Amino acid sequence: MITPLVGNLNTAGWLTRGASEHPDQAAIIADKTGRRVTYGELDRWTDAMARGLLAHGIGEGTRVLVLVRAGIDLIGLTYALFKAGAVPVLIDPGMGRAAFLGCVEQIAPTAFVGIPLGHVIRLIFPRSFRSVKTVVTAGPRLFWGGPTLEGLAKTAGGAQLASRADTDEAAVLFTSGSTGPAKGVVYTHGMFNAQVRELAAIYDFRAGEVDLAAFPLFSLFDLAFGMTSVIPDLDPSKPGKCDPAKVTRALQQHKCTTAFGSPAIWRRVAPWASANGVQFPDLERVLIAGAAVPPALVAELRRALPNGDVGTPYGATESLPVANHWGRDILDTTAALSLQGKGTCVGRPAPGITVRVLRITDEPLPAWSDADEVARGTIGEIAVSGDVVTRTYANRPEATAAAKILDSAGVTWHRVGDLGYLDHDGRLWFCGRKSERVETANGPLYTDCVEGRIAPHCEGRRVALIGLGARGSERPAIVVEGPRAPGIETALRGEGFDVFFRDAMPVDVRHNAKIHRTQLKAWAQGQTGLTAR
Repeated sequence: MITPLVGNLNTAGWLTRGASEHPDQAAIIADKTGRRVTYGELDRWTDAMARGLLAHGIGEGTRVLVLVRAGIDLIGLTYALFKAGAVPVLIDPGMGRAAFLGCVEQIAPTAFVGIPLGHVIRLIFPRSFRSVKTVVTAGPRLFWGGPTLEGLAKTAGGAQLASRADTDEAAVLFTSGSTGPAKGVVYTHGMFNAQVRELAAIYDFRAGEVDLAAFPLFSLFDLAFGMTSVIPDLDPSKPGKCDPAKVTRALQQHKCTTAFGSPAIWRRVAPWASANGVQFPDLERVLIAGAAVPPALVAELRRALPNGDVGTPYGATESLPVANHWGRDILDTTAALSLQGKGTCVGRPAPGITVRVLRITDEPLPAWSDADEVARGTIGEIAVSGDVVTRTYANRPEATAAAKILDSAGVTWHRVGDLGYLDHDGRLWFCGRKSERVETANGPLYTDCVEGRIAPHCEGRRVALIGLGARGSERPAIVVEGPRAPGIETALRGEGFDVFFRDAMPVDVRHNAKIHRTQLKAWAQGQTGLTAR
């Protein structure tokens, strides 16, 4: 049971508490290098860095663009910024140069902490970084000025923890841009603390556990739970290319009790474990997030977990967690319905989350109206409210207006942008992204519903529904990953689809799991000579 922070709600208070309760316990272990830092060491290190940041004018409310490689340094720097009262801004550079620089201009940070390559980028593209007044180098400093993180970590003095309230801005986390323009999501310290509370309630995380944090930022939460966070030897920008033997070794060597990662990782680890007769008896739970998780992957992975289960958390950067579904329930009850085209069940809403389903529209809904809700069992757009739901996007009022609804009680609802429904047992089902629905002359088709239904024809391959031609009269098509297979093609054409085969799907940079259907549509229309209007 997690005891909540009281009084000062600075998110870094979780680390300070952990250092007090178990100072000699490993906080983070980098599996590739063997480097490890205890709670006590991390607390003292981040105190010193925070004091150094403050001495250079990086303090309460300062938005700080962070461009540091995932690992112990990134986690330590983030907690140091929290302790200083500053606001780390995290943008995934893997989204591409133009998109990344556009995000930097949009957020207009006043400070920048980056690796040397980041500073070179800053100097090459000064217009995008023109708001930056203070710079810090993570690593060797070359010809530019400013302090280094190593130097800041030597700053003398005592403990440092800025006082923060629940509504104070804590961080700006950018969406991946996989299904639309990347946006900066504003988190408050109260929201981070609510996330800790909700995650603990769902997953029963306990102090002393060991987590394989295959999504690096989950290490931030590990420290709140008093767990040891193991950062595996993989490229976090390419999780789909991880070495399953290295992931397996980390799980076994560190006796991990929990793990969190993209479906792309477990698509490699699960079959490797099966082929090599590997079991993970220490694992109590494997959490898979970042895209819909096929039941076949759940089944294969569960066979390697004699004492554990697979969880499939559902949520978004703007609202996490929303719901969770356990593998045993997927395989026992909902997988068969997915094969019937009912979509992907993501489970029951988290304890602090309220879910409603709204009529499908691409227009803003400035005020809540019960008339916009659809009946139970009807597909619509998922909207959520609760303490973990963010209120605004940074410097993007038009995006905030499009995604947020204020009800008469002053509660903010977030339109997730996903389509789905609540069934009569109170479970939430995901049917696909709103922007990726296919509007045919005979009515709409939803990606997850169609792809679940055709899965038996596709030999376990990844598939994607797209629409060819103009919206409203789109011709449905299926793109199949891998070499052409006449049997698959015949079966899908018999279902009324155009069929394309492609060596690899274009996927998001964060999880390598969400398929870029807009890119697929443009590619497929290029194959056929069709144009969208």
